Amino acid sequence: MTGVTDPTDPIEPTGPTGPTGVTLLIADDDEVTRSGLRTLLAAQPGITVVGEAADGVEAVERARLLRPDVVLMDVRMPRRNGIEATRQLLAGPPGPPKVVVITTFENDGYVTAALSAGASGFVLKRLPVRQIAEAVRVAAAGEAILFPAALRRMVAARPLGSAEALPRAALTGREEEVLRLMATGLSNPELAETLTVSLETAKTHVGNVLTKLGAQNRTHAVVIAYESGLVVPGFPG
Repeated sequence: MTGVTDPTDPIEPTGPTGPTGVTLLIADDDEVTRSGLRTLLAAQPGITVVGEAADGVEAVERARLLRPDVVLMDVRMPRRNGIEATRQLLAGPPGPPKVVVITTFENDGYVTAALSAGASGFVLKRLPVRQIAEAVRVAAAGEAILFPAALRRMVAARPLGSAEALPRAALTGREEEVLRLMATGLSNPELAETLTVSLETAKTHVGNVLTKLGAQNRTHAVVIAYESGLVVPGFPG
């Protein structure tokens, strides 16, 4: 595998290109890991790696310059960690990329904080590359990247509040049902099938839930559901 000595230098996009492809920025402080991910992910169908960053500061700068669809963001990095980088990137100019957190430990408390900061989901570095690639594609499409069992374990270690503490406007009974189903990792088509409604209706319910909770994305909404006590770890349904 070919390393990149300076991730801030312009690099040639690697991987398939085209209007249906997903552009990706990889942020990781370990050059070997970064290079390996770039080589493996660039070989996956529909993914074009457009840049790299060695820390959180560079991740924000490179993402704003290159405007990738997705940033694959490590958590523990120098100068600025992945949590702060995610928060700054998503709070910046309109149209930020989706952020997928990549970490070594699924019980890392930093991951939940990153999800609360607006990351679209997380993947583990030990997963097969095809699963990491699929997570990138799913994030780019605006869907959820949830690993319910791992998320429940992380949130279980955090203090739970009350369902009455849900922020902003209270959810309707139907919206609470939708949120509980979202916590199991269901996609919009699966929500529509489970609720016996049209896909458009399912999307409307999800949009209403996000708006009322002030959530940046589906994953953030699920974190809020766990932390408020609306969904109890181990029994999301």
